[in-house]
Amino acid sequence: MNFHTDEWIMNRMWEHYNDALTQYPEERIVGVFYQGSGNYGLDYEDSDVDTKCVIVPTIKQLANEEKTSKTYVRENDEHIDFKDIRVMLETFRKSNLNFLEIFYTKYYIINPMYEAEWNKLVRARDSIVNMNLPSLIKSMKGIAGEKFHALEHRYPSRIEWLDKYLYDPKQLHHLFRIKEFMHRWLNGESFERCLVSIEPQWLIDVKKGKYNLDDARRYGKATMDFIEDMYKQYLE
Repeated sequence: MNFHTDEWIMNRMWEHYNDALTQYPEERIVGVFYQGSGNYGLDYEDSDVDTKCVIVPTIKQLANEEKTSKTYVRENDEHIDFKDIRVMLETFRKSNLNFLEIFYTKYYIINPMYEAEWNKLVRARDSIVNMNLPSLIKSMKGIAGEKFHALEHRYPSRIEWLDKYLYDPKQLHHLFRIKEFMHRWLNGESFERCLVSIEPQWLIDVKKGKYNLDDARRYGKATMDFIEDMYKQYLE
């Protein structure tokens, strides 16, 4: 269960939508969709709200095959990822785990102009998720690898945590979360069910710095090895 209420999250969503209107005219905005911890039941007191904003291209962009894909950082450091609808469709076809989750979030704002068309995608979400299973599991492994390699990387936005713990607990908690998702999915649970963790409090504690550096390295390596083994076994 998330720490923040649905009302609190949706109020922030409307702030994101209004910010999007300062970047694009409303007729170009398909919708704004929540991404991150609240979709996994891992929202806690320090969680913020990040979103993906799907936009339609202009005639000029279509003619020149230009595709918008950029991140807007709000004044409170929350992020809005602006994505051309063509970019979104490409990532859906590639079974990118971080994009597919927006089909299942309960936190979204849809422009009525595009509601009917977007809802066609939502109704087909299970088919979309399952249309390229080798790519989906490869995406899981790829994301896990990124989190593992970022465990001690000094990203500017995470230096405070690196200085405190000598590693980034947020990356470790993501690594554990992907392992849980992958294991449950391979054992027959639906994508929608796997999104929500069955060990939310433990994962939140990990995110808050439950482990020291030595334990983080050891558990991180063991988790990555387990994920690699699941991936190889699935492909075989």
